[in-house]
Amino acid sequence: MARPSMSKCHQKGGDETAVRQRILDAAFAAFMKSGYATTSTLEIATRARVSKRELYALVGNKQEMLIACISERANRLDVPADLPVLRDRETLGQVLASFGTKLVREVSDPTVIGVFRLAIAEVVQAPEVARALDSIGRETSRAALRKIMAEAQASGLLTGRPAELAEQFAGLLWRDLMVSLLLGVAERPDPREIAGRARNAAAAFLQLHSATE
Repeated sequence: MARPSMSKCHQKGGDETAVRQRILDAAFAAFMKSGYATTSTLEIATRARVSKRELYALVGNKQEMLIACISERANRLDVPADLPVLRDRETLGQVLASFGTKLVREVSDPTVIGVFRLAIAEVVQAPEVARALDSIGRETSRAALRKIMAEAQASGLLTGRPAELAEQFAGLLWRDLMVSLLLGVAERPDPREIAGRARNAAAAFLQLHSATE
């Protein structure tokens, strides 16, 4: 029996990846328009131009689609593999400013703000939206910050619990911006403003935690 060629297998895998992405895009669009609780898998399949069978095979049920949509964006908030060794406070400040810039840039994206608003709107009918957003989306950035703080602590640059240090830096970084974005009373800051916000937060954080003896 003839086996499929490697090129055909590769093409099939690429086709499935494209269709999967189309399904996720359709699911997200449907959630934003109709709400998570009232969106049906049939509506998503129709939007994505696939059968329900193909939808379940490539992505899964509605909750798995939601998780995939959130995870895709959350992956951008992980600590980079090439994180420099935190040997001094200057490097720590640069790392915090860089990560803070990326965090605000990604989370302030209108698409992400839309997911937060969806989670708030669906908190009674579909609390799984908020749970998924918190355990996958928000936890990714929290874990990344905890890792940075733990490494700084191991290098003798900081004292205290990494989780508390991470929360403190996040507070200095966001201040009231997130609430203002959710309420629609503030515009998304531009790249220059985001970078300035992150640098100021890093400087304020290091000032609060003066060099250890």
